[in-house]
Amino acid sequence: MIQMFHVEKAYPGDPPTLQDINLRVEKGEFVFLTGPSGAGKSTLLKLVFAAELPTGGQVLVGGHNVGRLRASGIPYLRRNVGVVFQDFKLLPHRTVAENVAFTLEVLGAPRREVEEKVERMLKRVGLLHKAGSFPPRLSGGEQQRVVIARALVNEPTILLADEPTGNLDPALTVDIMDLLRDVNIRGTTVLVVTHDHSLLERYRSRVLRLERGRLVYDGMGPP
Repeated sequence: MIQMFHVEKAYPGDPPTLQDINLRVEKGEFVFLTGPSGAGKSTLLKLVFAAELPTGGQVLVGGHNVGRLRASGIPYLRRNVGVVFQDFKLLPHRTVAENVAFTLEVLGAPRREVEEKVERMLKRVGLLHKAGSFPPRLSGGEQQRVVIARALVNEPTILLADEPTGNLDPALTVDIMDLLRDVNIRGTTVLVVTHDHSLLERYRSRVLRLERGRLVYDGMGPP
């Protein structure tokens, strides 16, 4: 599902952000990506959904070489990759339903299909009763659920979550993580970036650890 072969990422004038990364994430896996700030975690996610391109090596997502995609192929790739950001990136003047519908509208989905998928997804994340609310009136946990609903409404095969619980209290953190595990159980490949060591203990899954741009650990449970 996700493969990296000797991947490098560097920016002019700076030390390499990623160095000689080799990994393989299979379809349906749930994987944590951890490591100190500046280790290259967010950059690795950006390579998966083609927000950045590698400066060396190969990144394959669903069998497609990201570095060789034409500009017209990137939107197709992103239809199959949902992304959850720590800072939400919700549109404050659109309702919850409108925020979730946005991705489908951009893709030109028929109105009835949009309405049906948005309703189904809001039910799944427990926010159908908030469909007409605006993001600033929601709690942090509710906003994160909207972000997850928006990322999943197009039924992607891969979900990337960059510190999805970084701003939440412990109880809400468990709620969001349980939701992500449920998504995974339903067949979506999930890759979660986190600094929270307690999550690695609670949800015993495969863990990748980056340090100074290098993959230093790949195993089950915390390093």
